[in-house]
Amino acid sequence: MNKRAGCKQILRSRTSVWYNQQVRQARKGRSVKAGEAYKRQRQRMVEQQLKRRGITDPRVLAAMARVPRHAFVPRVAEPVAYADAALPIGHGQSISQPYIVALMAEAARIGPEDRVLEIGTGSGYGAAVLACLAKEVYSIEREQQLLEEARERLAALEFHNVHLRCGDGTQGWPEHAPYDAILVTAAAPAVPPPLMAQLAEGGRLVIPIGPRSSQTLMRFTHHGERVEEEALVEVRFVPLIGAHGFADD
Repeated sequence: MNKRAGCKQILRSRTSVWYNQQVRQARKGRSVKAGEAYKRQRQRMVEQQLKRRGITDPRVLAAMARVPRHAFVPRVAEPVAYADAALPIGHGQSISQPYIVALMAEAARIGPEDRVLEIGTGSGYGAAVLACLAKEVYSIEREQQLLEEARERLAALEFHNVHLRCGDGTQGWPEHAPYDAILVTAAAPAVPPPLMAQLAEGGRLVIPIGPRSSQTLMRFTHHGERVEEEALVEVRFVPLIGAHGFADD
């Protein structure tokens, strides 16, 4: 190789290194800008969708401001991840609108030392919010693919206190009972007896009850042999499928 050719090769090599550095910096810059944009969207979501509708628990508001909802929706839906709406996530399932996620979390009255059971993992968003509030979260999903995708997201975001299982959510997860709070993200025709049996003394069960067309979000609080019932708001969820739920059509 002559001297001129050698210089050209070195120049091309340096140019390639410079180019790759510029690409990485540009991508990093776009990532930072996108992250800041999403952070602002989350703050607007908290202010406009949650606080204005009466969500007051500071821990719930902080959790909703922290969890990147856009990371839990399909890529095509990322631009509208913080909209005031439920969004489809595949397999006939959806991610609840932010207000409902916050409302259920607030209604469950979750403390930092609580053990929580979630029925219906979906994309993992609700579990991530609960993970910011509780000591341990156990979440059950009947669709294996959704579960694996949720597992990857939660691991990538370092939510290490969430434990996932594929199965019939209406049966609960008795191995880790009793639970201080149980949240069900699908509508049941009636309260599944295994879930009530797995509540700790003073435990709260938040669940939509009613026919497939519309339901009432209910809170049941376990007081020894007595159960306190409270109707919270009218809602519409996908049906809870399982032995103590609706039949799989």
